[in-house]
Amino acid sequence: MGEGEIRELLTPFGLALNSDETNKLRVYLDLLLRWNTKINLTAVRDAGECVTRHFGESLYLVRFARLEGCLLDIGSGAGFPGLALKITFPQLQVTLLEPVGKKRAFLKEVARACEMDRVDVRSERLGEFVKQQIKTERHSRFDTATSRAVGRPSGLVPDTVECLERRAALYLWLSHRQHEEVCRASQGLVEWNTPIRLPLSQHRAIWRGSRQD
Repeated sequence: MGEGEIRELLTPFGLALNSDETNKLRVYLDLLLRWNTKINLTAVRDAGECVTRHFGESLYLVRFARLEGCLLDIGSGAGFPGLALKITFPQLQVTLLEPVGKKRAFLKEVARACEMDRVDVRSERLGEFVKQQIKTERHSRFDTATSRAVGRPSGLVPDTVECLERRAALYLWLSHRQHEEVCRASQGLVEWNTPIRLPLSQHRAIWRGSRQD
């Protein structure tokens, strides 16, 4: 897929990617389509839909937030949104949690092919990762956490908060029904702001929260 077609597909999201960012997206997309024929990275098989549904929705956050410092991406899968956001925020230190070995291999290959540094691909699930972090005398805390398309989003928040700096940002790509479940599980832990409605979708949004002190 060419640079012009990618830009056209991303038009509904209002993204202004430069040539380097677009080229990295194209390399990422090519790898995704090739690897997806061998391992189940995503149920979306069409190249155009991959651009809009995965890259467009992930990168839409760029219009509303500037990410800095350290980012924790939970249940990374094929790298959305965490690794995709690294395209537009190359200075980020990104930690990707993905328990499936073949998917971790894919994430590492994307980081290599796109010449991304400061990308740490971890095998732990969130609960295991939190326990290890707490045991570490000088465990690092994250400035931002992201998650998209995880199986049980309501269980994310309590553990995620343990990894975050005070007033750190949490961004979850969820349906309205899923967010209702998350709200019930996160009372007193996270202050939720107005959601960012996703283009081309009637039911999904990026829900913005911040850790309460």
